[in-house]
Amino acid sequence: MNLAWRDIRHKLGRFVLTCFGLSLLLSVVVMMAGIYRGQTSDALALLRAIRADIWIVESGTLGPFAEASSIPGDTREMVARINGVVEAGSITMQNVQIERSGRKVRLQVAGYEPGRPGGPIHLVAGREITRSHYELIADRQTGLAVGEMIHLGRNDFTVVGVTSGVVTLSGDSIVYMTLRDAQQLQFDLAPSATRREAARGAQRTQTDFVNAVVARLSPDVPPEEVAEIMRRWKHLSVLTGTEQEVLMTRTVIERASKQIGLFLVMLTIVSAVIISLILYTMTMDKIREIATLKLIGAPDRTIIALIVQQALMMGVIGFVAGTVLVYLFKNNLPRAIVMLPSDIATLFGLVIVICLLASMLGVRAALRVDPGRALVG
Repeated sequence: MNLAWRDIRHKLGRFVLTCFGLSLLLSVVVMMAGIYRGQTSDALALLRAIRADIWIVESGTLGPFAEASSIPGDTREMVARINGVVEAGSITMQNVQIERSGRKVRLQVAGYEPGRPGGPIHLVAGREITRSHYELIADRQTGLAVGEMIHLGRNDFTVVGVTSGVVTLSGDSIVYMTLRDAQQLQFDLAPSATRREAARGAQRTQTDFVNAVVARLSPDVPPEEVAEIMRRWKHLSVLTGTEQEVLMTRTVIERASKQIGLFLVMLTIVSAVIISLILYTMTMDKIREIATLKLIGAPDRTIIALIVQQALMMGVIGFVAGTVLVYLFKNNLPRAIVMLPSDIATLFGLVIVICLLASMLGVRAALRVDPGRALVG
């Protein structure tokens, strides 16, 4: 006879509601762990989509993601002539805000040279950019469809392709356009500003600047050797693809990751306290039943098993239900949720440990019960 199961059947409604509430609490813990991983995934999404072995940016900066960077557009020709470089491309990055369907949407515009590194790696709909002006490729997260037109700067752009899975480190969507269009969007002045500058006698400056040049190398060429050659130029900074990823995860998003980690630890502690209180309350509600068991000679291990088994049942059911809830709704959340099997296994083990430790409070109260309580009216 399993006393834990018989007690649950006797008070099934309360047990189900308790497990449901616990599943909601544990789903928040699982969600925070997924957001922690998702933030890293978002930060590296664009880097890995570009698949660059070498990043060339402005001297003294860590751009284009960590700091502002601006270098001459003809730097690409210099980089392409280095031994070991297979292909090189110039890119620009800038944030814009558009109004669509009555709401404001924040985008990051990536300018690239079609046929060179820096563009989208795969399309889920539409085609590549073939015209030199006024075409763009949008990430599916923007909600833009092939054939739709959006207004950016002083021009209308037609969506000719849709990609997927590439966002900024803050979770904003990305649209791709040709480098010339991106430079025009970033550097061209509005007509009123142009007339004002002309009236002031200001000379129009060159606009052939980019934020970075990216290069891909031959498989047998170490990126560190090519980077060391480029660093001798002094007027540029060079990072390998690995250094750029480390920079993103350990510098750019480090503080945000620590904040999410702190929330995750706090939620775990709060969950442990709540589970302890739930188990203690459930134990105290059946104090007379426990006293009766003691009165008829039931050993302490039977009473301990009753409480521990219920604690484990609640923990397992709550964790499984909470994880399923996160999986069902993760695609509807504003931030990416990345659920790694190793993280799920670690959290499950942590929940089991918490339930075992939390049950000790109920076990302690049960073992101190006087058998005479069973005879009290």
